[in-house]
Amino acid sequence: MIKGIQGKQINGEIQAIPSKSYAHRIAICNFLAGNEPVSGVKGFTSKDITVTEICLKNLVERKNVLDCGESGSTLRFLLPLTGVLGGEYEFIGHGKLMERPNEELFEVLNAHGVKTIKDKTIRTFGKLTAGEYRIRGDISSQYVSGLLMALPYLEGDSKIVLTTPLASAPYVDITLEVLKKFGVNIKKTDYGFDIKGNAKYNGKVLAEGDWSNSAFFLVLGCICGTVKVNGLNVDSVQGDRYITEIIKKAGGTIFYQGDSVVAQKSTLKGFTFDAENCPDLVPIACVLAGFSKGESVIKNISRLKIKESDRVETTISMLSSFGIKATTDGKDIVVYGGSPTNGNSESFNDHRIAMSSAIMGMGVQGESKILGAEAVTKSYPTFFEDLNKVGANSYDL
Repeated sequence: MIKGIQGKQINGEIQAIPSKSYAHRIAICNFLAGNEPVSGVKGFTSKDITVTEICLKNLVERKNVLDCGESGSTLRFLLPLTGVLGGEYEFIGHGKLMERPNEELFEVLNAHGVKTIKDKTIRTFGKLTAGEYRIRGDISSQYVSGLLMALPYLEGDSKIVLTTPLASAPYVDITLEVLKKFGVNIKKTDYGFDIKGNAKYNGKVLAEGDWSNSAFFLVLGCICGTVKVNGLNVDSVQGDRYITEIIKKAGGTIFYQGDSVVAQKSTLKGFTFDAENCPDLVPIACVLAGFSKGESVIKNISRLKIKESDRVETTISMLSSFGIKATTDGKDIVVYGGSPTNGNSESFNDHRIAMSSAIMGMGVQGESKILGAEAVTKSYPTFFEDLNKVGANSYDL
């Protein structure tokens, strides 16, 4: 699908969509509580949330083939979960999912009773045992979150020992918060986490507003007019709440009104942003940098190479499509901001690149095109509808 975008000034407001990070975790905890395995989301869905719910419902029906779509969260959360249930399972993935790294998780599962075999699919055999789980924390926080949700279900006590510093730590904080709301308390330690077994999962939790996807609209406000995003928890543990600080670093105008956040068109300057704990913000932060005068440096971006696309290269390609130069040494991205021009941008089947391209196109004169715009359905199916709600002009071509 190709979407056209006409750059223009805007003024409007939207309701933040539910957080995908919360939704995955709530669905799994509902399953472990014996509730219907739903995501705590009403009136909204996305491909990633849907595949998690379908996989969990398959487990309720004792089906052992689980199609995880393109969702890394679904796969990495369900591998430990099926381990505590025991038995034989086959995991199917699409897009680049099966190319994404999981070896560290396989190793720790293999060391505790679950044999994993990876070919075109992933097959697992056996049942997890309680004990000491030693795992790296710098490849994916999803490994740690998956174990944190599943291990309390075992009869014995366990501990997770992190052999490296934990990257994307706010995502683990979300996991701990959701678990606590379901009555499962896990102790943080100097080495990782202490986990009491035989936990009872109880609770009814709704997903809060998503800072990650709201970031696109807040940056839009800074470059095109005024945007108000309602339904955000200003005290959220979501790491992507840091978008407000990035905007401030760039000289942008952004402020709170109760549970709403307002961003207004601003004169922007180059900034530095460390992406270690919020890598999903990198594409939209680079859009902000493209409209900022001078150089901006986005640091610690190496893990972006293993997302839905190689987000280092696809972000640079997206910027280039709009006439903005960016370079990388593999650790940082340097964006040379200025005056973007209209262009045609490929999504690379990556939802965050598609949405970033749309925001980029809104800030320039003339028509821009997003090729593969349907990628937004992975996390935000109503993205273009919400874009038009704030006064944009996006349309099918």
